[in-house]
Amino acid sequence: MNIGTVTTDNHLVFAPLAGISNLPLRLLAKEAGCGLVCSEMISANGLVYGSDKTRQLLNSTAEEKPLSVQIFGSDPQMMADAARIVAASGADIIDINFGCSVKKVIKTGAGAALMNTPDLARRVITAVRQAVHLPLTIKIRTGWDAGGEQAVRIAGIAEAGGVDALAVHPRTAMQGFRGDADWDLIRRIKKQVSIPVIGNGDIVRAEDAVRMRDLTGCDGVMVGRAAIGNPYVFGQILALEAGRPVPEQTLQERRRLMRRYLNASSVYLGEKTACYMMRSRLCWFVKGLRNAGRFRESIRLVSSEAEAGALIDSYFDHLLDEAESSGYHDTA
Repeated sequence: MNIGTVTTDNHLVFAPLAGISNLPLRLLAKEAGCGLVCSEMISANGLVYGSDKTRQLLNSTAEEKPLSVQIFGSDPQMMADAARIVAASGADIIDINFGCSVKKVIKTGAGAALMNTPDLARRVITAVRQAVHLPLTIKIRTGWDAGGEQAVRIAGIAEAGGVDALAVHPRTAMQGFRGDADWDLIRRIKKQVSIPVIGNGDIVRAEDAVRMRDLTGCDGVMVGRAAIGNPYVFGQILALEAGRPVPEQTLQERRRLMRRYLNASSVYLGEKTACYMMRSRLCWFVKGLRNAGRFRESIRLVSSEAEAGALIDSYFDHLLDEAESSGYHDTA
């Protein structure tokens, strides 16, 4: 997929997920076959005012490239200044958030609020476009009206303003992640603009990604929540599209994935902070497995990487023993 001057290995994108899609998780997605990874949304104000915590969100490695960095804000000059900082950090693509519907973001006029203010949206896009030469994308929702006219209008403004691609999550700002995504809106926008359109929403399994492309004609597919505990979904999508057998994630593979995520998080965040996060995040990877609730309870107060690793091993050793006693043999 071509986004301005950037060519990705394939059409799959790991969505920007606030507080979730940090460097360790993006690396797992990339290793699993994702063509483009996106940072979690980053405050333009935080970047410009030099917040260390905000600047840390720009940390990256060569292994995850190409990297798209998403910024949010509503002041055109502030957004332009933030875009320059992002460009200087080594990002490959800059994305503007037009979809966040969290109240503290909306009340500043940013995120999905921009879809309700087309003149301001145009000025934000123009300011960022003039500030940097990197490929520029935006991620939008349906808008505030289920009819999708705001999304269609913003898509036109984006193309006219020099945006190189846009991602469409066809739920309204009020829906959040509830209800069904209106994939037909992706099709409508794809017919209207000539820049690449990336579809997002309701991709739960590999078959959904294939169906979205067939029904909408979108150029790319963005996967968010489904990839959090199962980055293997990217490889599964690629295999299905190529007519190859869809690989299933074995217990041993899932164990290795969790151990890598734990270690990378400890390195990136520091052991104390990482272990606090692991109390909830390691549960992502055992969803649907036997005794997942027991594992969730066991890591509730985990305080060291060694302790977390031991609990992971104990849990999977037990699962493998159960599987072997029932005649199943893990193949990895």
